[in-house]
Amino acid sequence: MDTLGSYAQNEIAGMNEAELESRALIKTASALNKVKENWEESKGELQQALDKNRRLWSVLASAMQEEDCPQPKEVKQNILNLASFIFQRTLEVSAHPAPEKLDILININMNIARGLSGKAD
Repeated sequence: MDTLGSYAQNEIAGMNEAELESRALIKTASALNKVKENWEESKGELQQALDKNRRLWSVLASAMQEEDCPQPKEVKQNILNLASFIFQRTLEVSAHPAPEKLDILININMNIARGLSGKAD
């Protein structure tokens, strides 16, 4: 039995939705940051990291459009606006790759993750 895998599965099972979303945002920000910090060695991983981030934001945007979404209208609209920006920026970075263009994507993910985890500072 894979003890580490079981531990990770139990840890995830014990998380609430906000904690899972925060963790996913941090994980995608980390993947983008890895590419940024090791540009010459890792730029081949750029598209994969961008795709992962885009998929995550697609899920978040879809959740904001669900009828039973508990978020206030203003929060929903803000997340949808951010998602739109993320999608646009992803296209820009894909078309004209540069490590500094990843900063805003990383910062947005980390700031939203902090908000979800209650660590706004």
